Amino acid sequence: MSLFFIVALPFFGALLPGLMNAAGRSATAGVTFTVTLAAFVGLLTNLPAILAGNVVMVRVDWLPLLGLNFSLMLDGLGFFFAFLILGIGLLIIAFARHYLSRDDNMGQFFTYLLLFQGAMVGIVLSDNILLLLVFWELTSLSSFLLIGYWKHLPEGRQGARMALTVTGMGGLAMIGGMLILGQIAGSYDLSVILQNRDLIQADPLYVPALILILLGAFTKSAQFPFHFWLPHAMAAPTPVSAYLHSATMVKAGIFLLARMWPVLSGTTEWFMIVTSVGLITMVLGAVIALFKHDLKALLAFSTVSHLGLITMLLGTGTAFGAMAAVFHILNHATFKAALFMSAGIIDHEAHTRDIRRLGGLRKLMPVTFGVASLAALSMAGIPLLNGFLSKEMMLEEAYHTVLFSSSWLVPSLAVVGALFSAAYSFRLIGHVFLGPVRDDYPAKPHDPGAGLWLPPSILVMLVVLIGVAPFIVEPLVKLVTASVLGDAAEVPKAHFKIWHGLVPALYMSITAVVGGLLLLVVFNPALRLWDNAPRPEAKVIFESLVNFVVRLARTITLPLHNGSFTRYAAIAIITMVAAGYYAWTTGTVGAATYRMQAAGAVPIAGWLMLVAATAGMVMMHRNRLLSLILIGIVGLMVSTGFVFLSAPDLAMTQFTVEVVTIILLLLALNFLPNTTPVESSVLRRVRDAGVAVIGGLATFGLSYHYMLRDPIITPISEFHLANSYKGGGGTNVVNVILVDFRGFDTYGEIIVLGIAALLIYALTETLLNGPVRARLLNRKPDQARSGMRHPMMMVVLTRVLFPIIVMVGFYIFLRGHNEPGGGFIAGLIVSIGVVMQYMASGFGWASARLRYPYHGVIGAGVLIAGLTGIGSWFVGKPFLTSAFTYVRIPPFETFELATAALFDLGVFLAVVGAVMLSLESFSRLAGLANGPSDNNNPMDVDPSRDDLTASKEKAV
Repeated sequence: MSLFFIVALPFFGALLPGLMNAAGRSATAGVTFTVTLAAFVGLLTNLPAILAGNVVMVRVDWLPLLGLNFSLMLDGLGFFFAFLILGIGLLIIAFARHYLSRDDNMGQFFTYLLLFQGAMVGIVLSDNILLLLVFWELTSLSSFLLIGYWKHLPEGRQGARMALTVTGMGGLAMIGGMLILGQIAGSYDLSVILQNRDLIQADPLYVPALILILLGAFTKSAQFPFHFWLPHAMAAPTPVSAYLHSATMVKAGIFLLARMWPVLSGTTEWFMIVTSVGLITMVLGAVIALFKHDLKALLAFSTVSHLGLITMLLGTGTAFGAMAAVFHILNHATFKAALFMSAGIIDHEAHTRDIRRLGGLRKLMPVTFGVASLAALSMAGIPLLNGFLSKEMMLEEAYHTVLFSSSWLVPSLAVVGALFSAAYSFRLIGHVFLGPVRDDYPAKPHDPGAGLWLPPSILVMLVVLIGVAPFIVEPLVKLVTASVLGDAAEVPKAHFKIWHGLVPALYMSITAVVGGLLLLVVFNPALRLWDNAPRPEAKVIFESLVNFVVRLARTITLPLHNGSFTRYAAIAIITMVAAGYYAWTTGTVGAATYRMQAAGAVPIAGWLMLVAATAGMVMMHRNRLLSLILIGIVGLMVSTGFVFLSAPDLAMTQFTVEVVTIILLLLALNFLPNTTPVESSVLRRVRDAGVAVIGGLATFGLSYHYMLRDPIITPISEFHLANSYKGGGGTNVVNVILVDFRGFDTYGEIIVLGIAALLIYALTETLLNGPVRARLLNRKPDQARSGMRHPMMMVVLTRVLFPIIVMVGFYIFLRGHNEPGGGFIAGLIVSIGVVMQYMASGFGWASARLRYPYHGVIGAGVLIAGLTGIGSWFVGKPFLTSAFTYVRIPPFETFELATAALFDLGVFLAVVGAVMLSLESFSRLAGLANGPSDNNNPMDVDPSRDDLTASKEKAV
């Protein structure tokens, strides 16, 4: 199966659980399981190529000029992580089906889960670091939804916010590091970057890039000092915790360290930072875990500790350390997922996770006891279980690691970490399952059905199988290790065996296990000592830091950002003028290369009219209607200026926009007072006038000097002029820019236009269904209304003009690619024609003849424009690349066919729909305010209708 489908399946599959929610819990879980299984099987189809040592790669250019390509790579490392993500995902889905209660929205849960799953698969299969960053942030967002799934729990909401804040900030740092790395290597493709180890490490920006990338990895994998967010994420449902802690989110940072190992490791900076942070995290997490009473909290801090162990192994920079890290990633995924699911079973049946309220469950829940005990013993590093093997390898690597010129520091701390790990594992078994049966459980514990205990049992079977026959996974681990090492080192020759002889690692392991048992014996005194010892609380520090940042932001922003637009404008204008003045006085200005042309009488007269209208608007702006008229005059004069400067497209656009906006604003003014109150003091108005004059003079001076000199750089207009016809198939450069060169911008603009119209509609619906409705019904006009609101002459005139206007709009649309016009202008022209029908005969008559809802017109326009852009992908071209040809159909002349016309059709429909939906919304408000006088007849006085009515009355 193509890698594209493997990545895309979870995202497209996320649409299904919500649709299947009404079909029942089993159907919802079943479709989620099927989607994940399909992706898993698709991954396995690539296994032969991976076992043969090949790298599967696919690539589609997305934004090639930015170096962002949708390129995917599947090697041993990517396969290994994708296998864990999808394989354990299947077990989590099966477990969640029986764990979640009937009150939980299962469709929503599985939608979030599939989104998260797709983002994780995207990370491990990405070959482009920019694409990896996109998936990286998607994991933060989707994990936020999963952790906060139980929105009714304050701790769930807090844990979700904390996770998003910490991992999001780390992601921002990582973006900077990745961009630096791409610039050093000359490519953003991982397959290229991984081949430039010497180039990257010799660059002076290597250390900044390393630190920024490590910040991203450490925050994601909860490494010290960012370890505190992960335990708070345990507020999520247990299936989420099991998935996040074992195979997915927290392993994303580990994956990044492993993926970048060939180019970033091997330096002093890498060794000192990564090894130290991993070592501290391993010990600190293990110590805290021992004294946690919440079962999930204990497991969460144990995850922190084991992630630190893996980080430390990768930090040593040796091939053996990398192989041990890979092996422990596999082992940790199996026993930790099983342990979290076991904790969920206990909570599900006993209704508590508090270890102090448990004990004696061995007799009441024998199946759960067996599963959890084997997984916990593996976590403790007991022989014949897989955790023992990778722990031995860790201790062996630690024994040979020298840190800060000390040969005993790393081995000693590794033993301490392993000792506490054994202690909390033994505590989990002893304090939860052993001891006498109690009579004060919150609920009577018992083993659940197979739906809950079977998924962790499958994982525990792997724990035992790997532990007694490690040679089974040795080829896989070495294959993955080879992908981690790349060309930087050779895969170690060491074989996976249970017995390696009387080596230092064995004595260190015995010390850790025996020490863990002894520590459990003195647990109560140690707990009192721990409770009484002063220590910083990471959560308190985090919250204090967040509060400090919020207070600082408020101190800075509130005096500036107080809602006053005049203040914002004044600050911006003064800042820009000051910066421009500084540049003018400190820089150099070349001699003028052009002469100023003589201005004729007509341009001067037009300029004076524009100035007069602008000044009049400033002086009389408190009269809303007069201000609107003056604004219209300003717009018309600007349109005239465009015509004078040979810009007919801009002139037509400006003119039609003015007509439409004036009509819409007139409708809006119908609900506002005629005048605005005086809100500014004289001093403030004088200040604002001074700022406006300074800004205007500065703009005039800059424009004057710029237009008298040659451009500093070659204008992009020269490119557009040279390529408009041969690249876009049109001679109207403005239209080609809109539908081809800058088609993506235009597409975004029509979407925004449609959203604005839909928001107006939504606000109208709110007003019509809220308390404002009563105010509109009781509204009394301040002036007498005309007795003839729909005069016959206007009705007749608009009916005659409408087909002409539509024909003109059709003509403007068709000629737009080669002559002034296009879909946007045509849409406005047709909108004016439809608006005239509303004005002539009223909302009631016009809406009764509406055949297609304006929402659908907007949607059709956006859809047509989008599909036109997508069509270019099928011929290997970037989004919205135009194609054109010339055809001749006798007896017609040769004419052009261009895909840009379809895109322009989408623009046309979106503009018509947006304008008319806005008009309709205002008209509905006006109709409600005007009461029943708005009849459904086309005109108020109709001689034929009136004569017929009179004849009928006379006959009666």
